[in-house]
Amino acid sequence: MYTLYVVTDAELSNGLSHSQIAELACKGGADVIQLRDKNIDDAEFLRYAREIKRICDRYGSLFIVNDRFDIALQCEADGAHLGQSDLPISEARKRAPEGFILGCSVGSPEEAVKAERDGADYIALSPVFDSSSKLDAGSGHGLRTLSEIRKAVDIPVLAIGGINKENAASVVKAGAEGLAVISAVVSQPDVTAAARELREIIVRASTDRR
Repeated sequence: MYTLYVVTDAELSNGLSHSQIAELACKGGADVIQLRDKNIDDAEFLRYAREIKRICDRYGSLFIVNDRFDIALQCEADGAHLGQSDLPISEARKRAPEGFILGCSVGSPEEAVKAERDGADYIALSPVFDSSSKLDAGSGHGLRTLSEIRKAVDIPVLAIGGINKENAASVVKAGAEGLAVISAVVSQPDVTAAARELREIIVRASTDRR
């Protein structure tokens, strides 16, 4: 369900818009697209959200909005992803319609357990490695923390931050059900091919782990 989770970033995309990134990544097999942009106003963000929702519906991919829970509801996204300083998961769960997906960024087993208890549908260790794409995320927590989180919760565990095709298999084998990436897909010359190759690596590593 969350195998390959691509986060859009127009600044890292070699000139592609959020919508173009979404289209190309979905074509390459992305299971989830997250719209993330902390620098545009609500009107522009909503316009992109509506465009990407249509693209994801066409490909059968999930559409998740980063941070902006209100816009996620407005555009009928499949869900929202919230950080530790955003709207609390417990509050978002009260306001969310039935079936709405809530994801939460965490940095420790304790935060993961709390997120699950508060109603998160999945959690993402952020960042698992040091990342140049998410400079605000701090230092990488590492694979040991990922494994500890996997043992601490029952909901799906994702990882984001510093993931590429060279280390993706090791992250899956440490316990991640899915990998969320930015530059490993968005910044590549051929976004579709990069998504397809990375998804194949994740699926193969998941099979080996089982």
